[in-house]
Order: sequence, then C-alpha cells, then structure tokens
Amino acid sequence: MTKIEQNIQTELDQAARQHIGTAGIFSPENMERLKSIMYAKSAKAGSHLFWEGDSADKLYFVKQGGVRITKSADNGRSLTLYLHPQGDLFGQVDPFRDSVHGFNAEVTEDSEIGVIQQKDLEVLLWQHGDLAVEFMKWMGLMHRMTQTKFRDLMMYGKPGALCSLLIRLSNTYGVQQDGQIHINMRLTNAEMADMVGTTRESVNRMLSDMRKEDIIEMYEGSIIIKDLDYLRDICHCENCPKEICRM
Repeated sequence: MTKIEQNIQTELDQAARQHIGTAGIFSPENMERLKSIMYAKSAKAGSHLFWEGDSADKLYFVKQGGVRITKSADNGRSLTLYLHPQGDLFGQVDPFRDSVHGFNAEVTEDSEIGVIQQKDLEVLLWQHGDLAVEFMKWMGLMHRMTQTKFRDLMMYGKPGALCSLLIRLSNTYGVQQDGQIHINMRLTNAEMADMVGTTRESVNRMLSDMRKEDIIEMYEGSIIIKDLDYLRDICHCENCPKEICRM
C-alpha cells in the first residue's frame, strides 16, 4: 500500500469512528439517563431483534456492531431501509397499546445492544421535560428519514434511487479526499439492489454507466464519488440536512 493509500485508509477509519448516530440528537446528560434504563443484549450476526408483526414496545441502541432494517415485499424480496451502525437509536414506540412492528431488524455483525422498555421510557419522560422535548425531536427525525427514503424510491425511478443511495452513503460513511468522496462502506451490488428495490443486474449497469461518464470510481470494492452534483441532479436533491439524508 502506497503512502497516499495509507493516508486515505486512515481518514476513512477516522470517519467511521466519528459517526455520531441518531442518538446524537440527545444531550450527553439525557443520553446517560437513557442508558441508565437500558438492559444489555448480545446478538449474533444473522439473528433478528424483531420481525414484522412483533410487539413494538422497545427501543434499541447500538452499543457495538450493526443492524439492518428491512421490509418484506409480497414477491418475497426484502427491501433494506436502514443500516444502523454503532451510536444509533432506533425502534418503534407508539401511544397506542398492542402496536406491532412494520419492519424487520437483522443483526449484520456480532453486536451489543441496549434495550429500552417502553414502560421505563415513559417514566423517564414524565420525570424530565427536557428529555421529552429531545425525544420528540428524535421521533420527528426518524419520521423524516423514512419519508424521504420512500420519496427517493418512488419518485425518480431506479437511477434516482441509486443516486440518492450514493449520496446517503457519502453522508454517513464518506470522507473528503482531494475533492472526491471515499465511501468507507463496502457493499455488494446485490446489497445495493436491495436498498433501491431493483435487481443486481440493473445496479451493475447503472454503476458501469456512471464509471464511463467519470461520475464515480471503484477502488478495491469501495466507491469514490467524483461528481456529487450529477448525483444530486438525477435524484432532484432537496439538500436535506445530513441528519436526515443518511443511511
């Protein structure tokens, strides 16, 4: 590995460690309050934290590892909606009893998860008004993220969905290097296809076209974005904050 390549890899590793996560919306004091009511759960890669139809009465905090949120389609395919790395808080708690999950949560690597029971959370929110306000902001953030992802999938075709995915990956795992964005997340074309609701062959073709037009470059399985404006034009980017335009 050359000196330049070593510098790039060092910056990529630093970017991965600096990922704040959706839990970053909480103040340090309130994050500690949330951690105080979590119980620890170890989860092996390939296992599930919950399935569609399971009771939705918990939140999950990724202490270490990663979780993929998917939605099952009628044709048997699975659509990947989120990739939750370390530092993310996710889950579904509703004011209505007997609420159920609309998604699946698959553990992508051996993980340590903090689990928050809804009944414990409600007590904490009653006790701390500032935490309740931040929790409301977190719920709004998660709603906006879901809303924009479905917009990307439905409004501008598969090319628009793929361009949006590349932008989200760059916001979540990317690092700037010599005017380009190196994405520190290796995904197969089949995995990317599951994220945009198309086939692996279609993703192969679209990425190949982008390489020919010098929009992106591939380096040892990673994607380098060379023309971010092109991607934004194709997906009609609305310049959402990075807290929303992320994986």
